[in-house]
Amino acid sequence: MCENVKITILSDNRSIEPFENEHGFAMVIKTDDKKILFDTGQFDALFNNAEKLGVDLSNIDTVVLSHGHYDHSGGMDCILKTAGNSDVFLHSASFLPRYSIREGKAKPIQMPLKAREAVINHNEENVHWTFSPRNITAEVGVTGTIPRETDYEDAGGPFFLDPKGTQKDSIEDDQAMWIETPKGLVICVGCSHSGIINIINYIIKITGESRIHTLIGGMHLVNAGNQRVDKTIEALNQFDIDHIIPCHCTGDAAIQTLIDKSVSNVKAGHAGMVHKV
Repeated sequence: MCENVKITILSDNRSIEPFENEHGFAMVIKTDDKKILFDTGQFDALFNNAEKLGVDLSNIDTVVLSHGHYDHSGGMDCILKTAGNSDVFLHSASFLPRYSIREGKAKPIQMPLKAREAVINHNEENVHWTFSPRNITAEVGVTGTIPRETDYEDAGGPFFLDPKGTQKDSIEDDQAMWIETPKGLVICVGCSHSGIINIINYIIKITGESRIHTLIGGMHLVNAGNQRVDKTIEALNQFDIDHIIPCHCTGDAAIQTLIDKSVSNVKAGHAGMVHKV
């Protein structure tokens, strides 16, 4: 069990002074014996906010990528230069070409080329391709592909593998990370494209632990209708969750509904936030 866990959000859509915000997500998780960077944001917020917070990114020993979208992987090349000996955990589908198509216009949203090249050129022994659940330490693990079992959760947007929109992208590389503590699980999510309830159910199945101390990260409810949001909150209320910290793509309206209707302690995440377990 990890006795001490400290989470610092370095990149998020929200921020407080003097920190920068961006459409992206990244956080540093310090455990008893690991310093993990979960996602790498989009642009410079990761490094600028880390400097303001006094977070030394050169001693990151593990990088976990939640999925291969640009707003979660944009800083990968810089972080692998800064922390050159770090282990990298990412799903084998993270390099896929990807597009978001809105009003007939295709926008590339895949991992940037520099980020992909950085992973390819990284020490091969330090790159760990995930598909199924995999432990980083005895108490920390990543899920790999998450089974899609609920009937009301989906990837959360018009995502495709081609610019013409003929191949739907289910974002199968979406993965989450868990940390086992004496107070229960800490569950870290990037965008929850596989559905936040699917994620929680799968991690409980993997670990056998149903107590959840902290659920933190993007929950991709920004485009969800009221019915999905209500069903999600109803399901969340069935779990034993102490703290919910929605970030990034959860959406302001969904965050407010979570605050109003959740039985857990809900506080919106932002760049500069520090959460201790």
